[in-house]
Amino acid sequence: MRDDQLLRYSRHILLNEWGVEGQERVSQSHALIVGAGGLGSPAALYLASAGVGHISLIDHDHVDVTNLQRQIAHSQARVGQLKVASLQAAMQAINPEAQVTCYSQKADAALLTLCLPSVDVVLDCTDNFETRQLINRACAQFAKPLVSGSALRFDGQVAVYDTRQADAPCYACVFPPTQSFEEERCATLGVLAPLVGVIGSMQATEALKLLSGMGSSLQGKLMMFNAQHMEWQTMSTARNLNCSVCGPFRAKS
Repeated sequence: MRDDQLLRYSRHILLNEWGVEGQERVSQSHALIVGAGGLGSPAALYLASAGVGHISLIDHDHVDVTNLQRQIAHSQARVGQLKVASLQAAMQAINPEAQVTCYSQKADAALLTLCLPSVDVVLDCTDNFETRQLINRACAQFAKPLVSGSALRFDGQVAVYDTRQADAPCYACVFPPTQSFEEERCATLGVLAPLVGVIGSMQATEALKLLSGMGSSLQGKLMMFNAQHMEWQTMSTARNLNCSVCGPFRAKS
């Protein structure tokens, strides 16, 4: 590492559990963030500031004035811009060395199949069930760890689904794709602004732990947070041996 990099990342390097080796692993890694909004903003900013070598962003949307209440990477001056371009600008303002690849389109199966083989971790920062299932299927197919987050009103969730581990569930093991429910969005129900910061920052934390090799992940756990009452709950999750999503891919490995 160069002297300027040792200085920039010194507060991470000082951590015995991280050190120069962990920083080098992070600097050589590639993270994919799907969703450049409320969750994606803090997650991307922290990954860029921590020195993740390559970060890819997927989002088809444009910055709207209603986003600015909570999507902290965007600004009034960038209203109307593509969210991925706005987020890239914010990331590189913090760390000019951040290598950022932008995909200004919806996350569909073809795009995920193109992107996932080269990445080391995937962060699901989206807000709809169908896309989450697509991301999970691709992660199961390519055996990539998935850091999943969600936030609505006062409630947030974060979990890690890592099918490289034999006993670990995938997202579909916990939330089956056949499950029927009414799709709820913050555009109609609202969301507390700092909540997405809490959950997005936790996603960044889990991703950095996976990339650096430090600590243990939330694999096999679903952490739930209620901001209104400042309450945390953690629920254990288990692999569904008959899961129609991850089962066929595990059988091939």
